[in-house]
Formats: sequence, structure tokens, C-alpha cells
Amino acid sequence: MTNFKNPALKELTDQQVRFAPPARRLAQLTNAEHLLAEVEPNKQYPYQYICFRITEYRPDSYPDLLIDSRDLEHDLCLFIEALARSTPAVPVDAVAEPVLTLEQISQQFNVSTKTISRWRERGLTSRRVVCNGRRQVGFLQSVVDRFLATNKARVERGSRFSQLSEGEREDILRRAKRLSRVNSSTLTEVSRRIAQRLGRSPETIRYTIKNYDRDHPDQALFPANVGSLDADTKQTLYSSYRRGIPVETLAKRFHRTRNSVYRIINEVRAQRLLSQPLEYINHASFDDPTLETEVLARMPGLDDYESQRQQMRIPKDAPPELASLYETPLLNKEQEQHLFRKMNFLKHQAAKLRAKLDPARARIQDLERIEELQNQATAIKDQLISSNMRLVVAIAKRHSAQTDNFFELLSDGNMSLIRAVEKFDFSRGNKFSTYASWAIMKNFARSIPEEKRRRERYVTGHEQMFEAAPDMRSDEQEMVSSVEQTKHRVNRLLEYLDPRERQIIRMRAGLDNYSEGMTLEEIGQQLGITKERVRQLNVRIMAKLRDIAREQKIDMP
Repeated sequence: MTNFKNPALKELTDQQVRFAPPARRLAQLTNAEHLLAEVEPNKQYPYQYICFRITEYRPDSYPDLLIDSRDLEHDLCLFIEALARSTPAVPVDAVAEPVLTLEQISQQFNVSTKTISRWRERGLTSRRVVCNGRRQVGFLQSVVDRFLATNKARVERGSRFSQLSEGEREDILRRAKRLSRVNSSTLTEVSRRIAQRLGRSPETIRYTIKNYDRDHPDQALFPANVGSLDADTKQTLYSSYRRGIPVETLAKRFHRTRNSVYRIINEVRAQRLLSQPLEYINHASFDDPTLETEVLARMPGLDDYESQRQQMRIPKDAPPELASLYETPLLNKEQEQHLFRKMNFLKHQAAKLRAKLDPARARIQDLERIEELQNQATAIKDQLISSNMRLVVAIAKRHSAQTDNFFELLSDGNMSLIRAVEKFDFSRGNKFSTYASWAIMKNFARSIPEEKRRRERYVTGHEQMFEAAPDMRSDEQEMVSSVEQTKHRVNRLLEYLDPRERQIIRMRAGLDNYSEGMTLEEIGQQLGITKERVRQLNVRIMAKLRDIAREQKIDMP
């Protein structure tokens, strides 16, 4: 029952679904149901009369069209179903007459829900209602009575077919009890296996088991898990999914349906997205849809930029640690402005979607779109950082005489560069190198004197002796206790990191499965990133750990 018999009624249906307000469609739905109940067999009805009964408006179109009662019943059912799908669900109490749910009709006529679905294709029209706080398919009592009167033989045949003898019912339940204990089988799987063995439909078996569980809740074979999982359990489920465990396996393990597992995964994923900071520099053009194409266009001079990248050569006197800095060309002012504008626009778009995000009702399309926007913004941010790394080296060299560790100074400057990329206001028209140079030198002016004071405070003149001489004051028990305490503090700190950050620290420090600390190059090869990027991430993670340690009052090992 999918195609209209008469094009005029199909046209009327399309018009009302598309243009009529929801309240008006609901009124027309009621009118169509009343008209359907009045249709007499072997009679023809004028189209204009039909249209007037439904819409309370008599059209000028199709003045001579007559529709046979059988075709009219068929098309009115399609009209009602189309309007029911397009109107919001209404509370059962707000409906003028009694409404039966799918389960209630199933029990009343002793048939399966699948049988009722076939009846709906034969003219048993339905509505969307809210019953017990849930959206359900509902059937008006008058519609059910009319269908019963016109399809009495069909209803009786369906009822007889679905009836089971007491012996068959006991056999089904006995088999279901045994199978329900095997490998956390689901109701669907058990119903299918029993149906194959007994020659019954899976829906009949499923209906029998559900009836038993409803009548014997204390002995239910498949008890309903309607309660919410706690936050820790949801995190465990999500982590298991991220590790590659199939949804079907998780559904069995946590006694949930596949759909509920997906909802939990989306909920946790949404919560993690919302917990991540998202800062950006706003601009008036971001809310102008006519400028979106311009903002997201290719970077000016991209072809020349890529050509320069291919021609880049590493200077012979460049230290191996700095070789990667000469793989990315410098950006001109126009290119910088475009990339900063694009990066902040992508963050703005992600922030707008995040503001509408409800973790309990998160859709996978929205989550993927937010992550895609943030990943695109991060890629542009990395490009801006890479293009300005040589600026950090130049400034660090000018200050290298004031410190003993050039690469520590360089790491400090890189962190200043990263913060500058995040805080730079492109709309002021300044060149980024000017702003970044000021930020890096300001940081050096603070960090270099602090480092000098720290070194002078602990100068003893006997550093080498203290480093080389063993400490004989601690016994073995104290050393074991100290190691255990240090391990406990490290594990507490690592809990605050993202999985990728934890992996980098564990590989660098030689924790868990990494028996020895790995070099920056080895870590980069394993993660598919450059050695310099690993060093930047390591510096940022260590700074993050220090901040967390101060906030949580944990001593850094």
C-alpha cells in the first residue's frame, strides 16, 4: 500500500504535508479519519466533496472527477499515514477518543505486532502519540472498530494462526530458559533459533517470551533494562568501543540494545567534545552566509607556496634537531590573514554546533561535523606554527648567551608561539610575526631571569660530587616505598591526560610496556608525526602536568 490510486489525492496530500501548519494538518487528519469511516462500498465520490470534507475548502480543480469507494479508501489511508508522520506526537489524554497502543491491540486480538504491521498496510491507520512519556504508534478506537468490521475474517484468521497450545508454549519457554543462559544471548537471537527448530515465525516466539516476562517479572528470561547506566559505566562502554570491541558484543555485555549502545557512545562522545576548551577570535563576517565561500576558499598563492615547499633545502650547518624547521616555507601577510580568518571561522562554526548539542540526544552527524571542523582548524593551526618556527629559533639565538640550555629556551619559545597563534587578532591588520616576536621576547624576559635565580639559589660548588656519590642513608625498604609512592603519583597525574598524551609520556619515560625511554624520533615514527612535533607535544604535556600537579597539590616526581 505505497502508491496512490488517484493523482488528484496524491497532489492534495503533498500540498497539505508541505504547506499546511501542524495544527491544521492535525485537524485534517481527524476529518480524513471520519470520512474514511463513512465510505460506502460500490459508490463513487466527487473529488471536490472529498477535498471539502478534509480541508473544509471546496476547490475549483477536477470539477468532474469521481473516485471509486475502493480507490478512495486506499488513498485516504495513505493520506492519513502521510499526515500522521508529518505532525508532532500528541499526548494520549489530548485525543478526543480512546487510543490503543500497539501492545494493547496485540493483546486484545492475540496476534503479534508483525501481524498488526500487515494490517496497517490493509487500512488500519495510526497516529503518533505520547503515552507514559514515550512516543508510540497509537490507533483510535473508532479506527480499530471500523477495521474489525470490514476485515472480520482477516482478524479471526490472524488470531487463530497466532494461538499456541499450552504444550507448545511450555516448550518455547523451556528452550528459551536454556538458551538465555548461553553467552548472554539476546531475545532476538533466541527467538530466531527456536523459530527455526519449531517451524514457527520468530515474531510469534518473541511475543510468547515477552508475554511471559511481563506476567512473571521476578522470573523474567529477558528482564527489561530501562534504568540509566551510571557515568563510570558509560565511560567504560565508550572506552571499550574505542578499543575496537563491536557494538553487538557491548550490547550483550551491558544487556542493552544496539540502539541504546549507540546512544550511550554518542552521549559520552558529546560530553568529551563539550569538555574540550574552544577559544577563538570572533569576527562580524562569520555570521554573514554570503562570505562563507570566500572565507573557506583556497589560500592565496597556494600553487607558488607548494612549489616553494618542494624546493626547500636544509642548510648544511643546521643541527639535526632543527632540520624539520626548513621544510615549510614562510607565509606572506595575505596568506597569514587568510589562514587565521579561516581557522577562527571553523572554530566559530564548531562552537555554534556545540552550543546546540544535547549529549542525551546527540546525533552522530552533528558529532562528526563538529570534530571535522575542529580537526580542520587544528590542521591550519599546525601550518601556522610550522611556518613560524624559524622565528622562534632566530629570537632564541639572540638570547642563548643568557642561558646554558638552548633547546630548553627553544621549547619555551615554541610554547609562546603556540599561544600567540591562538590569541592573534587577524582583524587588526598586523603581521603575525610582529605580534609573535613580542610575545616570545616578553616570555623570555620573564623566564630567563627566573631560571638564573633558580640556578644561583642551588649553586653549591660541589654539584658533580653530589651527582656521582651514592646516598648511603636510605635502606632498601625506604627505596621500595619511595618508588611505590612515586609510581602512585605518576599514575594519578596521567589520569588527567588524553590517551595520546599518556602514550607519549609513557613512551618517553619508559613506563608500562615501554621498558626503555624512546627517543623523539622513535616516538614520531610510531605516531606518524615529525620529531619536532613530538618535542613540542612533550613540552606542552609536561607543562600541563605541572599545572595539574599544582592544582591537585601532587608532588611532581
